[in-house]
Amino acid sequence: MNKNYTKTMYACFVGYVVQAIINNFIPLLFLTFETAYNIPLSKITMLITINFGIQLLVDLLSAGFVDKIGYKASILIAHIFSALGLLGLAFLPEILPDPYAGLLISVALYAVGGGLLEVLVSPIIESCPTDNKEKAMSLLHSFYCWGHVGVVLLSTIFFRLFGIENWKILTCIWVIVPVVNAFVFAGSPIAPLTQEGEKGLSILQLVKSRTFWILMLMMTCAGASEQAVSQWASTFAELGLGVSKTVGDLAGPMAFAVLMGSSRLFYGKFGASIDLDKFMAGSGILCVLSYLCISLSPSPFLSLAGCAVCGLSVGIMWPGTFSKAAASIKNGGTAMFALLALGGDLGCSGGPTLAGFVSGLASDDLKKGILAAIIFPIFLVVGVAVLKRSKNTKTE
Repeated sequence: MNKNYTKTMYACFVGYVVQAIINNFIPLLFLTFETAYNIPLSKITMLITINFGIQLLVDLLSAGFVDKIGYKASILIAHIFSALGLLGLAFLPEILPDPYAGLLISVALYAVGGGLLEVLVSPIIESCPTDNKEKAMSLLHSFYCWGHVGVVLLSTIFFRLFGIENWKILTCIWVIVPVVNAFVFAGSPIAPLTQEGEKGLSILQLVKSRTFWILMLMMTCAGASEQAVSQWASTFAELGLGVSKTVGDLAGPMAFAVLMGSSRLFYGKFGASIDLDKFMAGSGILCVLSYLCISLSPSPFLSLAGCAVCGLSVGIMWPGTFSKAAASIKNGGTAMFALLALGGDLGCSGGPTLAGFVSGLASDDLKKGILAAIIFPIFLVVGVAVLKRSKNTKTE
């Protein structure tokens, strides 16, 4: 591959690290915000809802403007907003009369950046002249997992060494990542997603496609399968094993993220000799088994092991669906990637919501909530089978 495009791929990998910083750093500071700014925890946790809500809105709107202003300008804007939002966390709550308003503005700024990164990075990787695009896509998405692990580990070490009261210094350090990567992207080539003289499909053309709706279902189920367990892993560790929040975070979400990243890294390295359909179907079945282990096992240790195995099983779902979409729908373009990102983010929101809702109906029994969410990996396996059958029918 052209060395210039190697630089582009590295910039994309770091782009997902930026998104991991955006999504996973601020939750580490919730209790600090509550104490330092005297803000109720209920208002602070709304910051997560606002973050993902704006990202969903950007997913939807980007289909209309990214092609007009170009991928280079759009990816630079994504990094600028990400950096401004993180920088705002350190200064706006102190400058503005209402600290909560400062936090809201900061979250809104970096949410715009995060939403754009979600839409842009995958198609940029897809457009690079690589030998095996499925491998590249899986490797790309593993960097979100490593970014998640890095944010939690490095932040925890920083707070141990220098104290949680110095969180603003760490925030400014994290700002360096999007700033430097913006300069890397500025000097990197970005290949067109569609062939010269051709045009990407419109949203109207996409929604008329049966294949597109199968992919949307798969993408939604991928996000839901991942987050329905990921969001509750720490709670399982704390309640089931009776450990502290710090240990719970390391034993739950960290183990989940490490194994999810390992799955993506594995396919990124050996994907050329692995059938993607079989790998996704097998992963979906393993995910169903992990859900059963979590929800039906009488042992809290086995339930926690089920959470970790779930991370391994969901690794290929999101990048694999992106790859299948690029291969199945010719010239899907920006609109397709934007809508798939929207479907994935809806799943990320809907999976934990369903698990939490059913748990509430069952007297806060999380196991019953996870058992209800088993429908998501089941539907994903069905989607893989239907898509493969549809492809075989066309080739006959």
